[in-house]
Amino acid sequence: MRALQFSEYGPASVLEVADMPEPLAGPGRIRVAVKASGVTPADCYLRSGRFRDMMPLRLPHVLGVDAAGVVDEVGPGVTGVRPGDEVFGIVDLAERGGANAEYAVLAAWAPKPDALSWEQAGAAANIETATRALDRLKVTAGTTLLIEGAAGGVGTVAIQLAADRGAHVFGTASARNHAFVAGLGATPTTYGPGLGERVTALAPDGVDVVLDCAGSGSLPDLVDLAGSPDRVITVADLNAAKYGVHLSRSAGPGADPQAVEGLAAAAALAQQGRFTVPVAAAFTLENAAAAHQLSETGHARGKIVLTL
Repeated sequence: MRALQFSEYGPASVLEVADMPEPLAGPGRIRVAVKASGVTPADCYLRSGRFRDMMPLRLPHVLGVDAAGVVDEVGPGVTGVRPGDEVFGIVDLAERGGANAEYAVLAAWAPKPDALSWEQAGAAANIETATRALDRLKVTAGTTLLIEGAAGGVGTVAIQLAADRGAHVFGTASARNHAFVAGLGATPTTYGPGLGERVTALAPDGVDVVLDCAGSGSLPDLVDLAGSPDRVITVADLNAAKYGVHLSRSAGPGADPQAVEGLAAAAALAQQGRFTVPVAAAFTLENAAAAHQLSETGHARGKIVLTL
């Protein structure tokens, strides 16, 4: 099969599409013929070597943690799914990749709703990440939540899932994305200096919890807004511990419990017309370097996907 991989750490130019053996579905796993697969900031961090000490890899490494496709192999012990079914899901996150390929082995999945295109369904990792963070923050009905980086892949999903829980959601984004963020269910405001004053004007009673999806260095301001570092979670800032903030991740030391139940929940909401996945851009596997370059700008509006 064709797969996106890198054999040395470096810029997007180290990515290459190479031929490699097809993976097999082991116990509790399914294999899919991939239609679309996501690109996340973590993929860029892995490729660049930014995570090499925290998450060492055996090179060459195949990137991608989420995919949507057609089941073509079912592993031992798996029930409720059969070849030919359309699904979306995530790989074993401890393996940190494997989905940016013609075939991928999924460890968690849900039926693909008709309401989502293949490209939109390729965003399963964002659903798990957003659900995991909202669970950790104990977001429920009446919670006032601020999302830093609300227009990105995780932020756009978190807005909708939090709003479905009955939370009051505020989200930071550039001015050009304010209408977009509002359409997803959040009250928008601009990020950057003066954030505290702007949020206080919108939410005079303050915010209960904060989810940082941007990793832009704003954690000190976010902690001030929340009133305590234990009311802030980041999924993007590797300097979180410096400010007493929890960095939520799904694998490795200190990982939070994975929230794979979020996949089926989001699929059900999509079928009801209450959830969507904004796609920032779609690229072919051969143009994956451009996808990584767009991700690294930090200005992608929604999910970046690769199509096969």
